[in-house]
Amino acid sequence: MKLSGMTDFHPALIAACKNYSAAKFRSDLVAGIVVGIVALPLAIAFAIASGVSPTVGLITAVIGGFIVSACGGNSVQIGGPTGAFIVIIYNIIQLYGISGLAIATFMAGCILLLMGFFKLGTVIKFIPYPIVVGFTAGIALTIFSTQMPDFFGLTINEAVPGDFIGKWRVYIANFNTIDLSTLLIGLLSLLIIILTPKVSKRIPGALTAIVLVTVVVWVMREVFGITGIQTIGDRFGNLTPELPEAAKIGLNMESVNLLLPSAFTIAMLGAIESLLSATVADGRTGDRTNCNTELIGQGLANVVVPIFGGIPVTGAIARTMTNITNGGRTPVAGIVHAVVLLAVFMFAMPLINHVPMSCLAAVLIMVSYNMSGWRTVVGMAHDPKGDIWVLVVTFLLTVIFNLTIAIEIGLLLAVVVFLRRITENTTIKVYGEQLDAAADTDMTQHEVLDLRPGVSVYEIDGPFFFGAATKFDEIVRHSLQENPKVRIIRMRKVPFIDSTGLHNLQLLIESSHREGIRIVLSGVRDNVRAALHNAGIDSLVGAENICDHISKAVVVANSIADGELSDKMIAL
Repeated sequence: MKLSGMTDFHPALIAACKNYSAAKFRSDLVAGIVVGIVALPLAIAFAIASGVSPTVGLITAVIGGFIVSACGGNSVQIGGPTGAFIVIIYNIIQLYGISGLAIATFMAGCILLLMGFFKLGTVIKFIPYPIVVGFTAGIALTIFSTQMPDFFGLTINEAVPGDFIGKWRVYIANFNTIDLSTLLIGLLSLLIIILTPKVSKRIPGALTAIVLVTVVVWVMREVFGITGIQTIGDRFGNLTPELPEAAKIGLNMESVNLLLPSAFTIAMLGAIESLLSATVADGRTGDRTNCNTELIGQGLANVVVPIFGGIPVTGAIARTMTNITNGGRTPVAGIVHAVVLLAVFMFAMPLINHVPMSCLAAVLIMVSYNMSGWRTVVGMAHDPKGDIWVLVVTFLLTVIFNLTIAIEIGLLLAVVVFLRRITENTTIKVYGEQLDAAADTDMTQHEVLDLRPGVSVYEIDGPFFFGAATKFDEIVRHSLQENPKVRIIRMRKVPFIDSTGLHNLQLLIESSHREGIRIVLSGVRDNVRAALHNAGIDSLVGAENICDHISKAVVVANSIADGELSDKMIAL
C-alpha cells in the first residue's frame, strides 16, 4: 500500500511480500510462535496490573499486535500492551472508568495518526535521553510498588491510594497480614524466572515459571487442601473465550477537554517507546524504519483496539528483540505471534484461571527490574549536572505525581538546560587596537589589521538568539572604550539569528545612531543576511556597511573614524 500525495505511509509488510519465500516463512513462523509464547504471560500480567481483566490484555495483544505488524514501518516490530502504560492506564481507570480509558486511547491513536501524517516521526527521536531514562525508571519503581499486595499476599481491607507514598503507607500498615504460602510461591516464581535463562536463553523464564508454579499450586489445592493462594480465577471469575464488551467511544467537547492530557501522554509515550524499539531493532537487523509509517501503524492500532475493549498498544522492545533473536525478519512473524495468542484465547482460557496472582506479581517485578535501567542510571552519574538534574526530576515527578507532569516538566527543564549551554557557548570578544583577521581559521599567514582610535570590534561566536542577545547587549554597553565612533559587529561565526537577536540588534543600531556612533556588520552569512533584510535592518545600517569580510569592514570603519566618509558612506 502506498498512499499518494504527501503522506509517508509505506508499510513494511508490503515491501516484505515482494521477495518473500518459503525459507523466510519458516523463519518467521518459528519466531512468531516463540514470541507469542513469550508475549502470553506479559499480556496477562500487564492487563491485571493495569486494572483490567486478562482477557483484555490478550485481545489487545492479538488485535494491536496484528495491526502494528501489518501497517507499521518496521519489519520486526512486535506491538502489544507494555509495562510503560500500566501506571497511566490504572490512573485513568481510577479517575474516568473504562469508558474514559477507551476515549483516551482512541484520541491517542488519532494523535499518533496526525503525527505520522505530518511526518513528525523523526522529531520524536529528539526527546532528550535523560527524560527517557528518568520516566522509564520511575515507571519501573511504580510497577514494582503495585505488586506488593499480590507478591506478599497482603490482606488490605481499605482502598489503596493511587499515589506512591499513599500506597506504601497502606502496605506498611498491613504488613502484618503477610500470607507465607503466597510469599513462598512468589519467591519460587522469581527464582525460576532468574535461573531459566542460565539453563537456556531460548526458554522464556516468565512462561516457565507460570507453567511450573501453576502446577505446584494446583497440587497444593487439590491434594493438600491449601487454598490461601489466590489465582486469576479467584479474582476475575472463570475466564472464557469471549470478547470484552465493545466500548462506546462517546466523543464530545467535554470528554475531549477532560481526557486530552491523558491522551497526549499515551500518544507521546507510545511514540517514544515504539520508535526507540524500532531504533534498537534497526541496529540489530541493519534495516531502516520508516518512522512516519510506524507512527501511523501505532495510531491505527490504538484507534481500533479500544473499540474491542482493549488498552493502549505500542512497540515492545523485549518482544521485538526476541523476534529478531529467533530469526524473525519480516512483519509475518508479528502476524504469526498474534495468531498464536488468538489460539490461546480461543482454546486455553480455562487453564489461565489456575495461574497464581503471586506468580504474575513475580513476572512484573522482573519486568520492573529490567525496565529500571539502573546500570544506565549509574553510568550517567558522570554526565553533565544539567542532564543528571533532568533525569532525577523526571524520575521523581513520575513516581510522586504522574507521567504527564513528568514529561512536561522534564521537557521544560531539558530546554532550559539546553538554552543555558548554548548561551554559555556563545562568546563575545572585544577588540580595540589590533585584530588578527586569520585568527581561529585554517590560514597559516596572519593578517593583522590596525584599528583607528574610536573603532571597536565585537565578535559574536555562536547563535545570536534570545539567550545570547541580552549578553551581547550588556557587553556592548559596558565596554571599556567610551564614546566610540564606529562599532564593527563581526558575525562570521553566527549560524542563525532569532527575532530577539534581530530586535536587540535593531535597538543597538538605533541607539548608536542617536549617539553619533556608526555600525558596520562583517562576515554576515547568507541566511543571517536574509533575516536582516526581512527585518529591515540592512536598510537601517546601510547595505554598503554590511561587509563579507572583516578587512573590508575595518577599511570602512577606519575611514569613518578618520572623518573621510560622508554621511552617505562609501560603497566597497
